Amino acid sequence: MRKNLQRVFALALTGAMMAGTVSAFAAEEATGMDSWTAFEETVELAIPVYDRGAEGVPDVSNNYWTQWIQENFGDQYNINVTFVPITRSDVMTDYALLAAAEDLPTVLMEYDYPKVAQWAADGYLTTIDLDEFAKVAPTYYQSMVDNNQLIYTALGDETYFAMAERPYYNTTYRYQTWVRMDWLREVGYDHVPETREEWVDAMTKIKEAGICEYPGGGFMIGNGSDQTQPWRTYPMDETEWAIHGDYNILPLGWEPNYKLLKSANADYNAGITNPEYYITTQEDAKANFVNGKCYSYSDYIGPVMDTLTAFYEANPDAELAIVPAGATSAEVPAWRAENPFGMIVGFSSFASEDEIKAAWMYMEWLSQEENLFTFQWGIEGENFNYDAETGLPVAVSDYDGEYKQGYNSSKDYWCIVIESKEAGTIEQVVEANTPQDLPQNFTEDIIQFYYDRVELAAQGYGPSDCQFSVPIEAQSEYLTTLQELYKEYRDNLTMCAPEEFDALYEQYAQEYLDAGYQAVIDERLEAYEAGNTTKLPIYE
Repeated sequence: MRKNLQRVFALALTGAMMAGTVSAFAAEEATGMDSWTAFEETVELAIPVYDRGAEGVPDVSNNYWTQWIQENFGDQYNINVTFVPITRSDVMTDYALLAAAEDLPTVLMEYDYPKVAQWAADGYLTTIDLDEFAKVAPTYYQSMVDNNQLIYTALGDETYFAMAERPYYNTTYRYQTWVRMDWLREVGYDHVPETREEWVDAMTKIKEAGICEYPGGGFMIGNGSDQTQPWRTYPMDETEWAIHGDYNILPLGWEPNYKLLKSANADYNAGITNPEYYITTQEDAKANFVNGKCYSYSDYIGPVMDTLTAFYEANPDAELAIVPAGATSAEVPAWRAENPFGMIVGFSSFASEDEIKAAWMYMEWLSQEENLFTFQWGIEGENFNYDAETGLPVAVSDYDGEYKQGYNSSKDYWCIVIESKEAGTIEQVVEANTPQDLPQNFTEDIIQFYYDRVELAAQGYGPSDCQFSVPIEAQSEYLTTLQELYKEYRDNLTMCAPEEFDALYEQYAQEYLDAGYQAVIDERLEAYEAGNTTKLPIYE
């Protein structure tokens, strides 16, 4: 394997500005698609696509829309486009196996910086010249300029990435939690619990009433599952935010994490949590919700939500509600804001110059409004229709014909450009991305959720993670070890007797530090004190 780096790099803010910025003059000279001609010899372009194991969706590597890409893009430029399935729950293993076989796709893309940094360190990625990228893909490049993303395109002093757009990243209103309002009404609640005390009370009453044996449900812990934001003190201490606020290496030993796991232990011992949560997959958890075996279900909204459709088919008299933005089952209504970018797009170190150029061409072609719209919405009269009043597209949520799209309106394909559908005002965007044919319509609730989150974000309750402009070598060195240890310790702490929790937490916290977490936070602290990190915004 050709190695581009032999050490682990972290996000470099100032370095990217120097290495990645293209002059306005160069951008103006770029002619994009007008300058393209077909390759003389067929070029292979392999694009990754998540295989989520979801039922009822077409084969991710061969369906109408993969053929549509070939016919409308690939055939025009003598490019053979293939799609490589990547297991969503085991991304790193899949890419490692492909790398070992020297069969990486042309494009490698992921949402998390530590993962793409690891790929660079392992030699999977090649460096790129953003001047050249801008000539081939000026629309895509200009989007990065407009969204202030150039600072994220480099690791160390080398440029590796293009960044997809992520609209509304700091409100994250698209991820919603639905709860059994009918169960709440049965036990005397006329509203969704707004505090942890109310939540515990409601779950206890639902259990005692025999409505659901384990209303809290639960599923096995994954990397990044435990979010400490609702357990933090606000305004946050900036130093603690910098050294403990990472999404991938969870902060065992930090007070907010202690509070989170203490509550998980209490819920488990109270019989609120499913005692078999640790062997329950997310797909199993969805089935449990549909079958009346848990109180809540969380997912990203989309015009077609198979789990909600199945829920109402199985429970035609049920009533659901979404959890309001100001409610919490923790301490405060806080959340982890997403990064100000979507997919982080890198390019294989095994790929030829023509193959990488083909990837850039694909990204630019898909950035064109008409192409992106078709990929996102589908065929008029089949996948969507135009609303007579607004003139905006409305998805046909139960469409199951020849042009059926992939998971979440084929998002795992077009996410290389943008993270979500955009059409009209926020109200219109929410309506377009909310199922309209269910027995209940949640459009207005989600719109209100968005505006409430805007206000909460202005108070600092929606922080993004700290980003570093120097290498944090320990972070990549110990990432896998700490992730596996956390899963083991987390389950043990959840299931132990309450009187054993504090001593066991202290023991595991020390072992976690000794296993590499101390080295990670030491390096982060050094970077923070040297001024090599982003800063928390100042809130009034």
